[in-house]
Amino acid sequence: MLNQNNIPLHARKKRLLFYELVPKIRHKNALVITGMRQVGKTVLMRQLFEEVLNSPKLWFDLENPLDQKVFEDIDYHNIYERLRKTAHATSAERLFVFIDEIQNFPEITKIIKFLIDHYQVKFIVTGSSNYYLKNLFPESLAGRKFLYQLPPLSFSEILFFKDVLSLDEIKKMTLADILQPRSIIDHAKRQEHYEEYLQFGGFPEVVITPDSTTKRQIIKNIFASFFEKDLKLLSDYTDAKELRDLILLLVPRVGSLVDVTKLASELRVTRAKVYGYLEFLQGIFFIRLLPRYSKSIDRSVAAGKKIYFTDSGILTTAGAVNDAQLFENTVVNQLGAYGDVSFYNHRNQEEIDILLDKTIALEVKLTGTPADIVHVEKLARKLGLSDWYVVSKKSTEHIKLLSPLFF
Repeated sequence: MLNQNNIPLHARKKRLLFYELVPKIRHKNALVITGMRQVGKTVLMRQLFEEVLNSPKLWFDLENPLDQKVFEDIDYHNIYERLRKTAHATSAERLFVFIDEIQNFPEITKIIKFLIDHYQVKFIVTGSSNYYLKNLFPESLAGRKFLYQLPPLSFSEILFFKDVLSLDEIKKMTLADILQPRSIIDHAKRQEHYEEYLQFGGFPEVVITPDSTTKRQIIKNIFASFFEKDLKLLSDYTDAKELRDLILLLVPRVGSLVDVTKLASELRVTRAKVYGYLEFLQGIFFIRLLPRYSKSIDRSVAAGKKIYFTDSGILTTAGAVNDAQLFENTVVNQLGAYGDVSFYNHRNQEEIDILLDKTIALEVKLTGTPADIVHVEKLARKLGLSDWYVVSKKSTEHIKLLSPLFF
């Protein structure tokens, strides 16, 4: 059962995803929350636990072998009776079951399906990786789950956590809002917070920690937990040294096309193994592989991709990148919250950094200029796009120069 004393103080602030999940708490489908380690999945689920009033509810952590044992029975009817009695529920009451870290007990998915179908049990569960969940949740659960990803805190959520923005302000933010010019005065109010976001990223514990040295140590611990926990669950990728070396090779390549052949040569492994590692790193939300823009989905999938890290704090901890790379990496992650992101590259001669939903062209510059606007406009029109902007770190009030401090 849930121990309220374990809830951290910052849990009074709720992630935006919380408000999306609350209306679905009474729906028949299981709610599945996935994402990187330490992004706040357990805290979010605890907050959902508190939303369930006047109904029997249970909490299990499947990192605990004793909690796993509750579900170890070949007769699933017995499991239900055990849960019902533990919750002191009558057979007429709907049972709510919260399960943390389901990837530690893969058999649980069959039990979830059975208890949903036969007893209308409501499941709210977390899993640390989409890579695992692709196998954990087969087609047999189609129509029985809502799957959500919880990313690190967005910059707007960070401003909410720091009481710069209100909840209503960030809940109302839309794509149209971020595509608006901003005053230099408004920009200055957020500049310090954005510089911190660039360096340390959006893991909640990192964000609420005031000391920079401690922030960096927390990120190092998160990085270490990836090797200590995620790798142990994947027997196909037991060589932590190869994976570590690949990550270090990817850092200076941020914003560049992935050259699998060259990576394989430097690691002295096969190209197939590099592809497997990249799939794994993307599957656990460690990296983002940005696809090339194409009107044909097949060509987009087959073409080379650009490499980015899903959290700038992890990136700056893993190695050194220049200011332009760090800024571009951060903007790609920010815009990824507003739609599908891709890039345009024609024979390495014409390039647009970001295509948002294949309709909006965005070039990323530390200091945007009118010449940059003319350049991206020319390429956007060539692609048949009617909307284009330059994302500039330096403040500006030009209608086509956007500030990421308002994304």
